[in-house]
Amino acid sequence: MSQYNEQRYDRMEVMEPMPLLQYLLAFMPGSKSKIKATLKGHGIKVNGKVITRFDYPLRQGMVIEISKTKKNDQFKSRYVKIVYEDQYLIIIDKNVGILSMAAGHKSLNVKAVLDDYFLQTHQKCTAHVVHRLDRDTSGLMIYAKDKQTEQMLEEDWHNTVYDRRYMALLSGRVEQDGGTMSSWLKDNSAYITYSSPVDNGGKYAVTHFHVLRRSENYTLAEFKLETGRKNQIRVHCADMGHPVCGDVKYGNGDDPCGRLCLHAYMLCFTHPVTGEPMEFESPVPGAFLHFVK
Repeated sequence: MSQYNEQRYDRMEVMEPMPLLQYLLAFMPGSKSKIKATLKGHGIKVNGKVITRFDYPLRQGMVIEISKTKKNDQFKSRYVKIVYEDQYLIIIDKNVGILSMAAGHKSLNVKAVLDDYFLQTHQKCTAHVVHRLDRDTSGLMIYAKDKQTEQMLEEDWHNTVYDRRYMALLSGRVEQDGGTMSSWLKDNSAYITYSSPVDNGGKYAVTHFHVLRRSENYTLAEFKLETGRKNQIRVHCADMGHPVCGDVKYGNGDDPCGRLCLHAYMLCFTHPVTGEPMEFESPVPGAFLHFVK
């Protein structure tokens, strides 16, 4: 079985209020860099909830759990990073250039990479696709390890996943600080998604956005989806006149990073089997930040 399937934790009770990192430095063995790595690697729980914030405020009586699981060195891939794994599901951070699942003969896809990993680590399971990211979108994804977990996630997806956010670098300077975009989205025969302000027989889509940083020529924005339609963020940003940088399908040719500048950076959901809140964040690609300094 994978080392991730045998997670063990040291438990400690907080005796006096203080920031999480200060507590860990005082009571956890190891160097400051090692402690920070454990925190960033989702190895710390507070009252059963995974916490990654260094300044998370602790109160008296809270229970801290520190993972004793060793780093998983059995898995190496330039396209996929394992963020969390248990016997029911696996959370990965996907790089650009790989499909979520197979689409045609011998296509490079995450499911095949994970199935090979399960085989190499003698796990009697396969990766079940629950949701998708475009080939050139990076970020966090859930895969179930069995059909039952997959069905539990799919059947109640909108209640199970209580926060899911994206970060994108947009072409041009967006002056408004935030807002909501809505339209009906429908594919044509060439699988290009078109947007309409009135019902065109497609699916209604709602996207909320918040501007984080601006420069003269670029905008870094956060997106939260009320609906999960195909290419929703990309089409709505194009509608706004500020397409996602590097978008060859809906963009304007502005490609400062040599990639589609869309990243699924936050994924928060209730574990379908244990009921535990699971919260994960993936670092925003540094190239995005470079253009909005």
